[in-house]
Amino acid sequence: MKSLLRIFAIMRKELLQLSRDRLTFGMIVGIPLIQLTLFGYAINTDVRNLRAALVDQADTHLSRQLIADINASQVLVFRDRVDSPLQLETLLDSGQIAIGLYIPPDFDRRVIEGDRQAAQLLVDGTDPIILGVGQRLTSIAMGFDTQRRSASPAGLLEVRNYYNPERRSAVNIVPGLVGVILTMTMVLFTAVAIVRERERGNLELLINTPVRTTELMLGKIAPYVIIGLIQVVIILGLGWLLFQVPLRGDRLDVLWASLLFIATNLSLGLFISTSATTQFQAMQMTFFIFLPSILLSGFVFPREGMPLPIYLISFAIPVTYFIEILRGVILRGAGLADIWTSVVGLGVCGLTLLSLSVARFQKQIA
Repeated sequence: MKSLLRIFAIMRKELLQLSRDRLTFGMIVGIPLIQLTLFGYAINTDVRNLRAALVDQADTHLSRQLIADINASQVLVFRDRVDSPLQLETLLDSGQIAIGLYIPPDFDRRVIEGDRQAAQLLVDGTDPIILGVGQRLTSIAMGFDTQRRSASPAGLLEVRNYYNPERRSAVNIVPGLVGVILTMTMVLFTAVAIVRERERGNLELLINTPVRTTELMLGKIAPYVIIGLIQVVIILGLGWLLFQVPLRGDRLDVLWASLLFIATNLSLGLFISTSATTQFQAMQMTFFIFLPSILLSGFVFPREGMPLPIYLISFAIPVTYFIEILRGVILRGAGLADIWTSVVGLGVCGLTLLSLSVARFQKQIA
């Protein structure tokens, strides 16, 4: 009996301690709510509203009917109308669209004769989910079968798989892993390192030296920039060696994008360190950020399938832009100028986090 009383006393003490730790209590409630919301509401493998463009060189009743049928499916949203397949390929290279529809001048004759595909879907095959969407779109052609004179089994739409003809999922996963791993390690290393210095009293000693605040911050995070670049080389090198993931773009573009992303993550880690009082709290907050970064960045699921509020939130996550940049450079051979919107978005995230971190850090040491 006395043993049970002692156990209950210790349990009561632990519960009181947890109730005073607001961050831990928030995670007890917050993590299940976030996971339930993300997996039940935001994560949707039934992708809709994919960015698309079209070339309609036939411009006939049948071609317009095909476009209307695809629009009615709500799978694609035709944001651009261009004049040639080459322009569609340019849009694919820059990542502005996921699928392009090409309707040739003799579309009506191909539909009636039925001896070959009448139109083409140009699909960014780096993501197997998007490739599957393109293949499912071929079922829309069933409504045209009654207009064919031929009994040929040739379908209406031909799916052309760009950038990943072997349909290997590793081609899409490896560039995304660079962003995910850098997010986890850079944010965690920086946050824990700063908090550890504060716990040991070393930070106050450094502040009392002639070292300026900016110099102190740069000196603390500079080693992790080198560590981050080493991680990028290791991941991409092993990706090429083990999974034959190509590097079609300029290596310097990968380097500059990685430096910008590493600096952004280090700023985020520094921001967390200004809010955490212990190393355990820093790790908790890092994990709290890490989960949405994986699920909402497009690493696993295309963002276009998410509800609009969640889709808008994904723009506030730095890894969203970095994954788009890296997949564009590595897999599609795009240059940073071609994907400048993602570069600007990542830069804005980095400057915002850095400004907030410096302001909070200076306020704490003032």
